[in-house]
Amino acid sequence: MRRILLLYILLTVIGLTTVHAQFDNGRQRIDENGYDQYGNQVDPAMIPDKLDSANVEVQGLPPKLYMWRIKNQLGDRTMIPADTAYHHFQNTNLTDGLTGHYNYLANMGSPRMSRIFFDRRDPEPTIFMEPFSSFFIRPTEFNFTNSNVPYTNLTYHKAGNKVNGEERFKSYFSVNVNKRLAFGFNIDYLYGRGYYNNQSTSHFNAAFFGSYIGDRYQMQAIYSNNYLKTNENGGIEDDRYITAPEEMAQGQREYESTNIPTILSATTNRNHDFYVFLTQRYNLGFKRDIPQAENDTMPAKQEFVPVTSFIHTVQVERARHSFHSEDDVKDYYQNTYLEPDNPLVKDSTTYIGIKNTVGIALLEGFNKYAKAGLTAFASYKISKYTLMNLEGIGNDKYNENEIFVGGELSKHEGNVLHYHAIGEVGLGGKAIGQFNVKGDIDLNFPLWKDTVSLIARGEVSNKLAPFYMRHYHSKHFWWDNDMDKEFHTRIEGELSIARWRTKLKAGVENIKNYTYFNQQALPEQKSGSLQVLSASLNQDFKLGIFHLDNEVTWQKSSDQTVLPLPDLSLYHNFYMQFKLAKKVLSVQLGADLRYFTKYNAPAYMPAIQNFHLQPADDQVQIGGYPIVNVYANLHLKRTRFYVMMYHVNQGMSRPNYFLSPHYPINPRVLKFGLSWNFYD
Repeated sequence: MRRILLLYILLTVIGLTTVHAQFDNGRQRIDENGYDQYGNQVDPAMIPDKLDSANVEVQGLPPKLYMWRIKNQLGDRTMIPADTAYHHFQNTNLTDGLTGHYNYLANMGSPRMSRIFFDRRDPEPTIFMEPFSSFFIRPTEFNFTNSNVPYTNLTYHKAGNKVNGEERFKSYFSVNVNKRLAFGFNIDYLYGRGYYNNQSTSHFNAAFFGSYIGDRYQMQAIYSNNYLKTNENGGIEDDRYITAPEEMAQGQREYESTNIPTILSATTNRNHDFYVFLTQRYNLGFKRDIPQAENDTMPAKQEFVPVTSFIHTVQVERARHSFHSEDDVKDYYQNTYLEPDNPLVKDSTTYIGIKNTVGIALLEGFNKYAKAGLTAFASYKISKYTLMNLEGIGNDKYNENEIFVGGELSKHEGNVLHYHAIGEVGLGGKAIGQFNVKGDIDLNFPLWKDTVSLIARGEVSNKLAPFYMRHYHSKHFWWDNDMDKEFHTRIEGELSIARWRTKLKAGVENIKNYTYFNQQALPEQKSGSLQVLSASLNQDFKLGIFHLDNEVTWQKSSDQTVLPLPDLSLYHNFYMQFKLAKKVLSVQLGADLRYFTKYNAPAYMPAIQNFHLQPADDQVQIGGYPIVNVYANLHLKRTRFYVMMYHVNQGMSRPNYFLSPHYPINPRVLKFGLSWNFYD
């Protein structure tokens, strides 16, 4: 821990002493809600105390930044709000998500799985990394920053004590060499000791990034290195230690979590994943004069207008997964393939992937006839997998190649209509027979001094199941499957009215050859089709300083045996929001609630580090239990701070607090967090 803190201090000092960004003096427009003309939230410390009109001009060089993410393999950028908002800050470190969508194993950073089917991601790069979506950041989820001054964020979360508590340190630094060139680093260290025996988590990520956003040449690059260690306890031996402690041998009314026996005590999963991601493009175009007012005597300024882009993206990734166990629990696993008389387990597998994508794009808006952008691209990927073999000497190796070609059509300019469609089809190797086409369209129109947005999304795909669903070799699990491709069809619609604080979404998906882990934790495909219906309503209310945020999600699976889902998931957040200390201190005081209806949720299998259908002889329902947190959330200039009592309602109703079968959530605990932005 001390070495981690010293590393933070060293990197922060280096970052804060780096040369300031070299930007020309300019003006920044800030509206009454604290957002600049680009829609980014401005640091409150830099906003004047009094805004005499809806928009004011701040002279000089106040801190100004914008953030973006990479949208796809073509390197398209999506602007995102700068991470300075304090709403929901108290939930940003919860493994079950901002609004509690995930099942997980109680401890911070443990494997998780979304109960909302439409929120689930594809299991890439490997099925072993996907359960750690609360920590592992893919290239399309990484935040790039461009700022006129060095920007640093330090964040710290803590709960509990040194015996069973949890801590997380995060450091993000970005600096511009000039207007175009920026670089920085991100460090994330998570340590959850665990309130139940042998369930500690220890994750570390160090990432370095850079970007160059010029008129002709643009580049964004990431190097990310992740170490994830998870101790496994297999769940508690008997749920009655939680649900009915008086029935257990000692007859106690309530058990300390650390005194509850667990199935495993000497079992660990480790994942080491690193990737290098680089996307770049070169633009061809021309310069034209910027229109000026008639009485403007200044020389005409010119802007560069890109016409054609040449695109290249490369990603190199290596992921190693290992499972070690010294527990002698023969009844816990149904099969043994290696050394049946030896309880020691040392499973391992390695994946290496290299993917190159090249494209050429005719850009939107370079003249009045170019109403949309058009892109053609091709990609080639080689994947190498190393698995254990039955002889115990050497390895089984698999190589797979994929060649895809595709195209993209998009319209982003204008205020009324936007659309985007991208598709690819396989031409060689394992890609033959695979395709994926998806698109979206949004229509925005005024209604009663407000803007209504209608969005439609659709996707059709025919994909091969992930490699590790087709092949995996270990001591207790061994399969080599010949699987059919999964055929997905999804349609979604969304209605959003900002002034009413209303968002309504609905969708349907049909899946043929749905691939899942069955009751024996083995991969299986459902013959025929499976349908999922979903509808979600977000409706927020405000009356003076009182706020009530609501999220209601309904979903239905046509086969609850193969794809179990809760019918209803709820999130409600009631809080007071006001300002103190001459309106420089923003305060939220409130409580939020998470609830979902009972269902046979997937169980967790440590030996494959994934969720699977519950065994036939061990069927339990989870859900029907509210989880309530009470919090105070504060924002003072550059600092965000929260204090939260997690699971405050423990002991107030029938104790059935499980978010995964046989894995009770943590008992009542005090959490707090601090986030501090530096602009110098």
